[in-house]
Amino acid sequence: MTSQSNLRGIACVALAAGSFVANDSCMKLVMADAPPLQVLFMRGAAAVLWCFPLLLILGKGADVRHIFNRWVALRAACEVVAVVSFVLALVHMPIADITAIYQLSPLLLVAATALIWGERIGPLRIVLIMAGIAGALLVAQPGGAAASPYAIFGFATALGAAARDVVTRQVPRDIPALVVTFAMLIIVMVAAGLATLLFETWVAPQPQHLALMAAAGVFLIGGHFFIYLAFRYAKAATLAPFYYSFTLWALLAGFVIFGNVPNGLAIAGIAMILAAGLTVALLDGKSRQAAAPEALKSGGV
Repeated sequence: MTSQSNLRGIACVALAAGSFVANDSCMKLVMADAPPLQVLFMRGAAAVLWCFPLLLILGKGADVRHIFNRWVALRAACEVVAVVSFVLALVHMPIADITAIYQLSPLLLVAATALIWGERIGPLRIVLIMAGIAGALLVAQPGGAAASPYAIFGFATALGAAARDVVTRQVPRDIPALVVTFAMLIIVMVAAGLATLLFETWVAPQPQHLALMAAAGVFLIGGHFFIYLAFRYAKAATLAPFYYSFTLWALLAGFVIFGNVPNGLAIAGIAMILAAGLTVALLDGKSRQAAAPEALKSGGV
């Protein structure tokens, strides 16, 4: 791929991160007046209303049947764990803090590949994973004055997201990405709808809430769209380090929209997570580049 194509891919990842953080910010604004699971249900309904016509426009309507594929459904179930945990933390924690803890997910994914598939990760990656976890603890600050008991949901988010990405490997490649996304939106919406009926008191949404949820749906679909484009333009190894722009967007949104400024320990923890994640991503990129000539010599793809 050309350098220009790589730059386009990197720009798309940055735009995707910004879109997802904008979606989270819209949700957090509505959570000031409505319970979190209701907000998640409303966001899901808005996203489904945007996504289904898009499927039809792109000629993928016949592929909707694949939402019942067991791996697609299991992936969506993992997403339910991740996103419900995320919104429960988001309503009580600064958006930058919860996003930083969530970005443990790629590090946990590396550990999962070693445990499940026996992939060798090496001592350096083990140290980096431990450094990332230590950074997350600095963000959460258990027992400190700035600690939030809801930080535990941040760790649940990272675990759920890592499990989702492990399951993603098993999703058949002939199922379109937008159909997999649509399945996730449907299952999360239904789960949130049932949960809010069982555990929350419904708050009648105001016009500004509906507008914010409509915007959240657009940003959510936009995030998935830009991620899709990114992988059309550039390789995963090139894009991986730029996934950590999520944290930078979250810091900006937290300061500009909510007036949140992380304390010194949280900033140090965020820096540790970013450094560990970026280093693992760069190491993985170098490993793939080194393996490519050997694959060609042996007739591999």
